[in-house]
Amino acid sequence: MTQGKTLIIALVTLVIGFGAGFILRPVIAPVEPTAAVASPPPAAAAPAEPRGKQYFAAHLDEARQVLTQCAKGSVRGDECFNAEMAVTEADGRARHKRFFGN
Repeated sequence: MTQGKTLIIALVTLVIGFGAGFILRPVIAPVEPTAAVASPPPAAAAPAEPRGKQYFAAHLDEARQVLTQCAKGSVRGDECFNAEMAVTEADGRARHKRFFGN
């Protein structure tokens, strides 16, 4: 019986404590007013999406330039892969045409 009373007293105390905390929160730590901003902050430049293999297939000279930049290390990521795939496929088609004479 005493354990049940103790549990009820503890729960009532917790409920009263949380309720008082929510009620007294604005008094204890008032919310600071936010400053009105005249203009929104400048947005950070979003990184450009890497150009796709189809783009490089249509612009083989640019794909070859990107490959040389990749070899130097100034360009990285998917753009290197896409440019390499486009150049490899174009070279393969050129070899196929020369071999079969189409």
